[in-house]
Amino acid sequence: MLVWVGFVVFIVSMLALDLGIFQRRPHTVSMHEALLRCAAWISLGLGFGVFVYLAYEHQWFGLGIAIDSVDGYANDGDMALAKYLTGYIVEQSLSADNVVVMVSVFAFFGVAPQYQHRVLFWGILGAIVLRGVMIGIGATLISRFHWILYLFGAFLIVTGIRMFFVKLQHADLDRNPLMRLVRRLVPVTAQFHGGHFVVRAGTDDALEPPVPGAFCKRDSVVEKAKAGALLLTPLGLALVVVEVSDLVFAIDSIPAVFAITADPFLVFTSNVFAILGLRSLYFALAGLLDRFRYLNPSIAIVLVIVGLKMLASPWIKATLGSHANFYLLALILTILWIGIAASFIVSAREDRRRKQ
Repeated sequence: MLVWVGFVVFIVSMLALDLGIFQRRPHTVSMHEALLRCAAWISLGLGFGVFVYLAYEHQWFGLGIAIDSVDGYANDGDMALAKYLTGYIVEQSLSADNVVVMVSVFAFFGVAPQYQHRVLFWGILGAIVLRGVMIGIGATLISRFHWILYLFGAFLIVTGIRMFFVKLQHADLDRNPLMRLVRRLVPVTAQFHGGHFVVRAGTDDALEPPVPGAFCKRDSVVEKAKAGALLLTPLGLALVVVEVSDLVFAIDSIPAVFAITADPFLVFTSNVFAILGLRSLYFALAGLLDRFRYLNPSIAIVLVIVGLKMLASPWIKATLGSHANFYLLALILTILWIGIAASFIVSAREDRRRKQ
């Protein structure tokens, strides 16, 4: 319990530092700043692997004592580190789809660049809580019904095959059932009120004109509320969509990590560090998504491999022994590197052709 409390306190402290100091004043995040933050969060996530190794190697706080139901081994330092890094990389790579949705959400609502970080901050904070609950439920189910692992494996294979043949597209939020439901249940203002998610009807302070976008042009979005009633702003509505989209993506990503390990601490910490880096990843990749054309097929292949690993776990354990996760980690890194490298090579060739 102590290690869980310590980890949560550490994460909350990092988030408070980020919001209270680095984002004290709303501003547009530049590419240079986004890359620096990406490097910082990735370094923090990888650096946490040192603690994982030492804690499981020396069984600090009781870590590494229980048997991991995925492979039947008690995790020592090497095995725990391999599983943590594999889970972290898988989660980070799956974040590419989240970035596509976020680009669509901000474009649809016309969210100004200086307020996008605020939506991402609170959206990711909610995602951490939500995934913690889902991981707790998943770990409990796996401990009681081991056969659920095979369902997860089959689900990941089907998801990977589907993803391989489906091109990344911007979400059509105008047809989203959630959007229509929220508009019917909650009064929504068509104008932004600074960085506020909710305002009271009749509030004129910090009122901003709508940023040109599809949402602001909708005639159906009007303020139908009595004076003093709470209204959801476009920024608040964007936050709702971001939260729900993360829930949908978690249905894919959490089983992927459970295919690697059923240790709740490894699953949760790898998820959290991957999610924390998603904000900076968004600002770094939002304008470059079209250049990563082969990243989505690479992620699809990774999901299929992870699903097959879950289904063939007994055979893999008998063949590769306790080092199976090191081979899986190396294979995942190779596939993702090939996808990214191929994307840049093809994009560079097309750029040269345009200049000729």
